[in-house]
Amino acid sequence: MKLTDCLDALARRVPSPSIFRCIQNLLLGASAGAALAGAASAADIYHEGWIDLNKNGHRDVYEDKAQPVEARVEDLLSQMTVEEKTAQLVTLYGYCRVLSDPLPTPGWKDRVWKDGIGNIDEHLNNSIRCIAKGSTREHSYPYDHHVEAFNTTQRFFIEETRLGVPADFTNEGIRGLCHDSATLLPAQIGIGSTWNTELVREIGEMVGREAYALGYSNIYAPILDLPRDPRWGRIVECYGEDPYLVGEYGRQMVLGLQSQGVLSTAKHFAVYGIPKGGRDGNARTDPAVTPREMRDLHLEPFRVAIQEAGGRGVMSSYNDWNGEPITTSKYFLTDILRVEFGFDGYVVSDSDAVEFPFRKHRTAASYRDAIRQCLEAGMNVRTNFTKPESFVEPLREAIALGEISMDVIDQRVSEVLAVKFDLGLFDQPYRDPGEAMLQVRTPEHIELSKQASRESIVLLKNDGLLPLEKGILKRVLVAGPNADDGSGSISRYGPSNVDIVTILQGLRAKLGSGVAVDHAKGCEVVDDSWPDSEILPVDPSASEQTLIDEAVGKAKGADLAVVVLGDNGKTVGESVSRTSLQLPGNQLKLLQAIHATGVPTVVVLLNGRPMAMNWADKHVPAILEAWFPGEFGGDAVADILLGDYNPGGKMPVTVPKTVGQVPIAFPSKPASNAGQPRKHGHNGFGYSRIMGALYPFGHGLSYTEFEYGEVELSARKVELADDLKVTVAFELRNVGKREGSEVAQLYLQDKVSSVTTYDKVLRGFERVRLKPGESQRVEFELDWRDLSLLGPEMERVVEPGEFLVMAGSSSEDIRSESTFEVVE
Repeated sequence: MKLTDCLDALARRVPSPSIFRCIQNLLLGASAGAALAGAASAADIYHEGWIDLNKNGHRDVYEDKAQPVEARVEDLLSQMTVEEKTAQLVTLYGYCRVLSDPLPTPGWKDRVWKDGIGNIDEHLNNSIRCIAKGSTREHSYPYDHHVEAFNTTQRFFIEETRLGVPADFTNEGIRGLCHDSATLLPAQIGIGSTWNTELVREIGEMVGREAYALGYSNIYAPILDLPRDPRWGRIVECYGEDPYLVGEYGRQMVLGLQSQGVLSTAKHFAVYGIPKGGRDGNARTDPAVTPREMRDLHLEPFRVAIQEAGGRGVMSSYNDWNGEPITTSKYFLTDILRVEFGFDGYVVSDSDAVEFPFRKHRTAASYRDAIRQCLEAGMNVRTNFTKPESFVEPLREAIALGEISMDVIDQRVSEVLAVKFDLGLFDQPYRDPGEAMLQVRTPEHIELSKQASRESIVLLKNDGLLPLEKGILKRVLVAGPNADDGSGSISRYGPSNVDIVTILQGLRAKLGSGVAVDHAKGCEVVDDSWPDSEILPVDPSASEQTLIDEAVGKAKGADLAVVVLGDNGKTVGESVSRTSLQLPGNQLKLLQAIHATGVPTVVVLLNGRPMAMNWADKHVPAILEAWFPGEFGGDAVADILLGDYNPGGKMPVTVPKTVGQVPIAFPSKPASNAGQPRKHGHNGFGYSRIMGALYPFGHGLSYTEFEYGEVELSARKVELADDLKVTVAFELRNVGKREGSEVAQLYLQDKVSSVTTYDKVLRGFERVRLKPGESQRVEFELDWRDLSLLGPEMERVVEPGEFLVMAGSSSEDIRSESTFEVVE
């Protein structure tokens, strides 16, 4: 570290021990290599420019960073025993998860990782699950303490194993880095509502920068599952339901993460986010997806992230498809992933994905045979919350019995080692503790988190109540179970030990002392009979009614009621699926009771899945979708309610009117999600079906108005060729009175095709910020891939014919359109 770095750390008030170490290293003149090398007894393996990893006194090919990766892998592989190879094919979950020791102990010499390890996951990150088990912050915070602990752990593998193969330190990263006091972000579905790829790229860079500084080298992000059923609980962790939108987010997240020297591991490959009926938990099998949908929808985001963005990591899912478990499928893990997509990284299994072929799918006669099937299919590293011996020992038995060939083992190990070489772990296995103090949770990262919170919020409905007039408000009631509860923004997959700004806190701070801001919880997120009340509604209990009555009493004297409703960990999340899309518990009763007082009412939703807010949409003048908006969500909501920030988010999912409409996701086939029909049919019997979405894909309002100009095309006729291009452009003008953002969306329709295609597909979007009266030319380029379809023989082709181009503010709010023709 430089003196300026020490002074900067001092100015930022980082903990004093870090300042002391910073200055001490400078005064001693310690080089970075010597400072990180470790004990003097092992110093003789560290040389300028290389490390004598196998301790033989000379530089082997695998220790020479000037050699090609292929040669280094081959040399190392030739020196490895079966024990050392198999140790590279398993994950060791970190302290408080599986590992019982925070730092290396003599007992490690008796465990399987004495021969090395593939990766170590969530080690010393002090996640919320570890906190619940009583873990302390000794090795997680301050940040330099964590890096020192990681260096000590890595030193075991460099210095105490025979060949010195470093470990790959992995961690989660979908709501920010899953580490103690890292920078927290909105839920991924909230990020999906920003429709801002530049923001997602910055998020990827931020998460990667914090991860690298803290010693991690592989981040499990982004989630690229395509949830088409909002009953599924894990929809909160997904970007949205459309493959083009999710693919563009995935591209930027992968590029951002990997630009910082860490691996991006996309998950969950493949066809994971669409279980039948939205069921989860133990019902993690048999997604109802046709081969064409599987290709066009569920594989497309992974193709973009891997083939176009160069993603080097993939997590294989534990579901099956068409009767074949994904993690034992050569079709998925080799033919599609490596051959077709060109993947050159390594595949980790999701938890139980290796065990399920034996225990659940019943496609393997034994666990040992399930291991064989997974490795032969293309899985590299088994990852689960059990000790690594439970995988390595039966694997070694299978090898000894000749059930799996060493060629397969060597191939899987070489794929892991190649990534470790590319990450630089063999050449620079340690990180600088002082850098972590400078790179994690910086003011720039905090500002990015705030921006993400503001941009993730969607204005679903506004009859003119918003933005609020500050001067006329004297008393405001902030009610609802989520009004003063930010727990939904804290996730097992995100940072811990972060203080959430609640909606109540945000409004009180924004309105100031001149406005009396009262609070009433009104009800819990779920009622006393949950989840039976999903199907057997009951009246509120006496205690529940008391909470409602208290809120009503406070509403009667207020100028405004902000009712904050939605979800928590009991109603949405991993393994938390539902059978209804209505507000759970007594929340609707609370809203109706407050509304009945006549007080102007705004609904703010803090939730993880779309909710069928039909009553609120009809009766309440304003509805704000805030999802789980992150650390500064309360500030962001207050800014929007009071007009200091103009909302510009758009829905990345369709909101049904009722669960009975599911599936209703975008894109859809012609007439499959038709709008509301006439009240009476031609035969006089009428219609009994509720049609049309409550809020369509891409929907989101603003406090200003935008006007779309005529669509201009670079050509009306385009010759069919691999390099065909069509430029689409139009003017976008802010014709309202406020500065604001509009997400200009481009949709495409193939007018006539050899197979039934989607009614319209998203093929471009751009979030544009304009001042009143300002305009900007928005331009998109369509290429061969954008116009292509899977033909009758499942081959990807572009067919001659007419295409309709549509520009608009949502998938159903089309403002301008034009056509062009592809000719032979």
